[in-house]
Amino acid sequence: MLITTLMWGVMPSAVATHKYPQADGFVLQRQQMVATIKDYKVAGINVNEQRILNAMANVPRHRFVPPHQRTKAYQDSPLSIGFGQTISQPYIVALMTQLADISFGMKVLEIGTGSGYQAAILFELTPNVYTMEIISPLANRSAKLFNQLALTKINHQHGNGYYGWPQNLQFDRILVTAAAAHIPVPLLKQLKPGGRMVIPIGPVWGNQELLLISKDELGNSSTRSILPVRFVPLTGTGN
Repeated sequence: MLITTLMWGVMPSAVATHKYPQADGFVLQRQQMVATIKDYKVAGINVNEQRILNAMANVPRHRFVPPHQRTKAYQDSPLSIGFGQTISQPYIVALMTQLADISFGMKVLEIGTGSGYQAAILFELTPNVYTMEIISPLANRSAKLFNQLALTKINHQHGNGYYGWPQNLQFDRILVTAAAAHIPVPLLKQLKPGGRMVIPIGPVWGNQELLLISKDELGNSSTRSILPVRFVPLTGTGN
């Protein structure tokens, strides 16, 4: 969950867009948010994948923030969600999603459910979304919201995401929404050959880098630094 502001393969015929109520009073705000995201270009990168922009335009971000924050929900900035955590700014959510290069049907793991917003964006792209949250009240809150929004097909668990999904599943893509001191070995092991992981790495409140980790078909990993960021720390045993 980013706390400060700072291509991918396509299957356009297979879209997992979830049906949200449209008469929510925030349609124009979402459209403006998407326009702002399109105008951003940081470290030579802009978000231009239409499926991601459509996902950002469809998911009601205001439902994933505390009620007193809803008037700010579509600003391109992080917002507090309580318990020392944040919902990342929309541009970073879109950028991390684009870097993950998700095709329909891929199995995707998110570490750090937080508000549940990133998981909802991922669910727009593939029906196989798994998400973990270590902070119990946030895990309970997001689970309740998933039920309210009929996102019941999102697989969610309360637990220590450093060690990955408890059943030791293998994933095509992994997104980590909190900064780890190092690349968690258990997560790397759960990343399939040919897979991608997007993760911020760095010390707590220090210089952090958003990394893109790619595995080739033989399982060999390579790492590319994308841009400097500042996320809340990944908590839990092992980090």
